Amino acid sequence: MQHTENLPTTGSMPPPHVDLLRLEHITKQFPGVKALDDVSFDLRPSEVHVLLGENGAGKSTLMKVLAGVYPADSGRIVLNGQPVQIHSPRQARTHGISIIYQEFNLVPDLTVGQNIFLGREPRTAIGLVDRKALAAGARKFLDFLNADIDVGAKIHSLGVAQQQLVEVAKALSLESCILIMDEPTATLSEPEIQRLFETIRSLKQRGVSIIYISHRLQEIRQIGDRVTVLRDGRAVGTRPIAETSLDGLIQMMVGRSVSQRRIRTRNTAGPREVLRVDSLRRGRILKDISLVVREGEIVALAGLVGSGRTELARAIFGIDPVDSGTISLMGRTLANPSPAACIRSGMGFLPENRKEDGLAQILPVKDNIVQASLRKLFPWGLLDHGLERATARKYIQDLSMACPSVFRMTRFLSGGTQQKVVLAKWLCTESGFLIFDEPTRGIDVGAKEEIHRLMHTLAERGVGILMISSELPEVLSLSDRVYVMREGAITRELVTERTSQEEIIGFAAGGK
Repeated sequence: MQHTENLPTTGSMPPPHVDLLRLEHITKQFPGVKALDDVSFDLRPSEVHVLLGENGAGKSTLMKVLAGVYPADSGRIVLNGQPVQIHSPRQARTHGISIIYQEFNLVPDLTVGQNIFLGREPRTAIGLVDRKALAAGARKFLDFLNADIDVGAKIHSLGVAQQQLVEVAKALSLESCILIMDEPTATLSEPEIQRLFETIRSLKQRGVSIIYISHRLQEIRQIGDRVTVLRDGRAVGTRPIAETSLDGLIQMMVGRSVSQRRIRTRNTAGPREVLRVDSLRRGRILKDISLVVREGEIVALAGLVGSGRTELARAIFGIDPVDSGTISLMGRTLANPSPAACIRSGMGFLPENRKEDGLAQILPVKDNIVQASLRKLFPWGLLDHGLERATARKYIQDLSMACPSVFRMTRFLSGGTQQKVVLAKWLCTESGFLIFDEPTRGIDVGAKEEIHRLMHTLAERGVGILMISSELPEVLSLSDRVYVMREGAITRELVTERTSQEEIIGFAAGGK
């Protein structure tokens, strides 16, 4: 990693005994929802202050108030000891405040360098964009992150993990003294996470203060100094990280104890194969893939980012074409796999990117829930609005969705509730085989527990599940078997009860 002096220096910092930032008695209300209720929060110079809470607890709303996206109904922001007004994201940036959102804020058809300096491009003497200076500047920030990414590559050609690193580089280029990171490790592999942590430590040494939002409780001890927990729009408490336990934090977040034990106490797999994949190939992406999932079985795909797990799931669901191999569902070979054919044959797919690939965000919840089941619910082709609403209400109740109405636009729901809408869509189809690609990515611990229990219940009912997860504790607690992938190939098949995180990581990384 390059020395931090190669990066721009931040502005003047207050003395160590003065809070760099204070949010005092912030209240924010939306129609029918009090998102923030008298919340106070402070940030010290050169610290990482972790912000925890379930989805819908108010974390993102509080940060959007600070970033100038939402105006607070009451309360004030104090920066360097002085009250400030922040009415727009541009105004926040002038105060040295930057935010990296969990959902990417990149322009797909622009290059990496153009995205990093979007709206701030270096210019030549005659006012044209200085492409060489832009590329050199972008390269400096990417090198600081040890990110081997072509500055001239289009964003849409990059993987999810690489796009996340571009977001970090863009934030660094803004010379911020306060950096908000909303789930920055959600799409990164373990080596990439550790490199990000090294970068965060270097930024602290330069005087940057970081507000760090994460649902991965295990990682906050590695990087955090203090932690504040929000619940139901209120601040529950602030603690030094060194004086906290994971169990204590979970209880603060959800108001109850959450089980950490293995969920799959017994293998409910039956003899019937719901999925068989034989010798599947797709260029250099998928290499001679063969696997089986039986009824009532949860099978995990484990591997590092870029190992081909999501590409395999997309191929099985017929989204991406393959060069050779066969896919059989419920004992029948799919001659020309396509999403429509797979759905008709009893398959469902919860994609990694729920907002872009799993939901119609501009449609209400009721439309999203029934959209994959129209033929089943309305076989004569006539839409029964009463049945549509009743079906949606059933799944809202069954999945305990934080949703005030079936007419609520999906884009206004929290991430955890959006994931439950995607789940409801496939439960409504009564599919016999489901693919879960990162089902709890960006989900708080309470919603994660609910989804885990639901997956276990589905398996007990005979549904076969192929699960992709980057969280090995989740793999070990839920699955019956694990296929480990590396560089587009399956390297090992393991029985979950007889393996460990260390063994899985070893096979995924090319060891052993």
